[in-house]
Amino acid sequence: MKANELEKRLIQFSIDIILLCKTIDKSFASEHLAKQLIRSATSSALNYGEARSGESTRDFLHKMKICSKELRESFINLKIMKGANLISDMELLEKLSKENNELISIFVSSIKTASNKLK
Repeated sequence: MKANELEKRLIQFSIDIILLCKTIDKSFASEHLAKQLIRSATSSALNYGEARSGESTRDFLHKMKICSKELRESFINLKIMKGANLISDMELLEKLSKENNELISIFVSSIKTASNKLK
């Protein structure tokens, strides 16, 4: 996947997460998880922008690993929200969970490739 395409996917994922979080109820748990989900989802897109301008392969790898961690955090958060029935739009939740998982896979593959370049 080309860098521009991945960046667009990450940005759209972040936008979709923000829109999803607008639909949740105002309970303490919902708001707590929604705020954290927005932080982790948008962080992956923002850190990818940083990774693209990495000063070295090590710098690139470090930022890519941060992106991967943030995406994993988002994925777990979505699972918690689903399990606690905090989101009523299950179709959108499933769509975002699937996209989240695909993004994680892309980052795992990219990190492996970049790691092999260091060896």
